[in-house]
Amino acid sequence: MKRITEGKRWKLKESKRGTLAVFVALRAAIIICMCRQLTLANYHGVLLCIASLLVMAIPAMLHSTLRIRLPTGLEIAIDVFVFAAEILGEIANFYGQFPFWDTMLHTINSFLAAAIGFGIIDLLNTHAKGIKMSPLFVALVSFCFSMTVGVVWEFMEFGADQLTRSDAQKDWMIEEISSVALNPAGENDPILVDGIASTVLYDAQGNELLVIEGGYLDIGLIDTMKDLLVNMAGAVVFSVLGYLYIAHRDKYRFAGHFRIVQDTGGQ
Repeated sequence: MKRITEGKRWKLKESKRGTLAVFVALRAAIIICMCRQLTLANYHGVLLCIASLLVMAIPAMLHSTLRIRLPTGLEIAIDVFVFAAEILGEIANFYGQFPFWDTMLHTINSFLAAAIGFGIIDLLNTHAKGIKMSPLFVALVSFCFSMTVGVVWEFMEFGADQLTRSDAQKDWMIEEISSVALNPAGENDPILVDGIASTVLYDAQGNELLVIEGGYLDIGLIDTMKDLLVNMAGAVVFSVLGYLYIAHRDKYRFAGHFRIVQDTGGQ
């Protein structure tokens, strides 16, 4: 029995060392990246690095102020997501190099947001006096929390694009459009234009500004709707897993790894 206990302690110690190594490595990589952005005078990249470090510090602040401790797996997943989205996606331009990068991150984000929503409501369900919510209600709140985060994120992308002329809502090339604005009679009857091979842009004086080859440039709408759809998919998946965990804790334990714990001892 003593050997088993020592073995478990050794595995726990190794697990903590591995977790600490991941935390340190990610933060060190961000600091190195921030120093490089400074040398390149890319202050937007510097701000992204600072914002990433601040987001990664939120779990520690929650633990010190509210005595709320995120599970290690969830905290690592959040840190890796932040690094993949801001450092790899924005600064290293993975969004431009890999078409699937944005979709993958939005799917993961919806899953993590649903996990956080589930953890918060399960924490209240477990510790708050007089509150006992059904598994279906907890799953519904988890889903709604994830979708709300997804919508707010799209608002932020739209706001950034409008204020700073960035392109967070990535544009898509399309070969057909259908719009009532093209109806010459002004009727509520859409006019379909298909087979678009290129688009020519002119200024107010009739001077040609740019020729867009490949079709018509959709400005953000398709990207936004695609992001919300994959957000819904990730939210549904975790909400179902959360429901199964609460209804059958002894059988479906996956969502239990994302439970948020209130550290009563403050340690």
